[in-house]
Amino acid sequence: MNYEPTIVEQKWQKFWEEKKTFLTKPEGKKSYILEMFPYTSAQIHMGHVRNYTIGDVIARQKMMAGYSLLHPIGYDSFGMPAENAAIKQKIHPADWTYQNAETIRRQLKLLGLSYDWNREVITCAPDYYRWNQYFFLKLLEKGLAYRKKSIANWCHPCRTILANEQVIDGKCWRCSSEVTQKELEQWFFRITAYADELLNNSGLSGWPDRVKTMQANWIGKSVGVEIFFPVPDLKQTLSVFTTRPDTIFGATYVVLSPDHPLVKEITAVSKNKPEIESFLERSRKAKDPQEMAKEGVFTGIKARNPVNNEEIPLFLANYVLAGYGTGAIMAVPAHDSRDFEFAKVYNLPIREVIRPPDSSPSPTPLPAGERNKISQKSPSAPGGEGGGEGKMLAAYEEPGVLANSGDFSGLPSAEAKEKIAEWMDKTNIGKKTIHYRLRDWCISRQRYWGTPIPVIYCEKCGIVPVPESELPIILPKDVAITGTGGSPLDIASFIDCTCPNCRGKSRRETDTMDTFVDSSWYFLRYA
Repeated sequence: MNYEPTIVEQKWQKFWEEKKTFLTKPEGKKSYILEMFPYTSAQIHMGHVRNYTIGDVIARQKMMAGYSLLHPIGYDSFGMPAENAAIKQKIHPADWTYQNAETIRRQLKLLGLSYDWNREVITCAPDYYRWNQYFFLKLLEKGLAYRKKSIANWCHPCRTILANEQVIDGKCWRCSSEVTQKELEQWFFRITAYADELLNNSGLSGWPDRVKTMQANWIGKSVGVEIFFPVPDLKQTLSVFTTRPDTIFGATYVVLSPDHPLVKEITAVSKNKPEIESFLERSRKAKDPQEMAKEGVFTGIKARNPVNNEEIPLFLANYVLAGYGTGAIMAVPAHDSRDFEFAKVYNLPIREVIRPPDSSPSPTPLPAGERNKISQKSPSAPGGEGGGEGKMLAAYEEPGVLANSGDFSGLPSAEAKEKIAEWMDKTNIGKKTIHYRLRDWCISRQRYWGTPIPVIYCEKCGIVPVPESELPIILPKDVAITGTGGSPLDIASFIDCTCPNCRGKSRRETDTMDTFVDSSWYFLRYA
């Protein structure tokens, strides 16, 4: 017998639609099967077909087992891909989006998937994104949404901020242009407030250990000390986070990330301005971070080590990341391999302050010729620090006993960690603190096709939330969308408004929300 899909499939698809076979029924034990909804910047491809078929098999098995099933679908329709596609096609993003949604709906129905089409959502509809705005207002009310200046990935042709995930090998994921760093006032969600809850594995009992480890590494909790290094030339104090306060007496230079907020100020006052600018330009253009792993530049400015008041040079280097700690490190080349390699290149002092446990530590600093008469387990050759009688062959990174560390010499490094941290806390040299690799979520986008952020700016009242009763703030359709020249929302008909507090003249925020805000909660909207 020949199987004729166009006849057989159309027959049963028509039957399912007329009989409302896949409509969610309220009675019975419940099952909710969900696949990720598709973007509307294009039509579906074979990857979608595979994914949705797997979900459909599970859904149908649940129905056959007698479950009351919720199996919905929708469209992830805001964001830069849809806007760029619309600009390229020379039509409005809304027209492009709904046109693609219609095509996707037809394609999914042709596949005969068991969706409850009554639960369909599209994230660019005001009745969906009003809830994005509602959530924003609630987070703002609780101090979990806030605005600050921040360095961000900036794509000049696309005229918008990019998330780290949208930067591929230093280039924009959409237009392949080089991404630069730009300081802007932006809106953030304070997701770091939930770091410890996310580290709690009690709700992940059925998950593989490797997934739990990935989660922990993503959050990157580090317990340590923030140490304050005075920088007299800037009349400022530089905060440096370390998990190794026991090595502070061995800090012989300080390094900032090229993206550190102080870099602009340093460049302005430094005698080494040309060298700094040249380094920053090369750093920005480096395709591979390893290209400049051991390269840095001396800023011409010195900081002071707060424990001994020693002047130490301030460098910029790529091996320090803006996104970890404070974006600045105290470099202890005798006890950190990256610092060691960098110090070798720039002939910087290497001062040993941790010795292997079976060596004979001295309670006070040893004379220069005696500093490294220690056991064979130490990785150092005779000599001590850069410029001394000899050179260390490698950094010693294991636990040990403190030396050349003032009153703390002779203590085991584990004990010294805690005692030095407490001493710094009491004397205001530093403070015990916890840092996370996890960063707050920047949700600001300088593009049109997204949820308008529901705040206004009043000269008298400052930042004012839009009242809930005025939601949704509708994205205007009659705007010029070119992808260049700033936000299309910066037009009088949209930005001009009245302050709900003082009734004075005010202006609306023109940033829109990151598209991931839409897709972070759609599983709730279906329900």
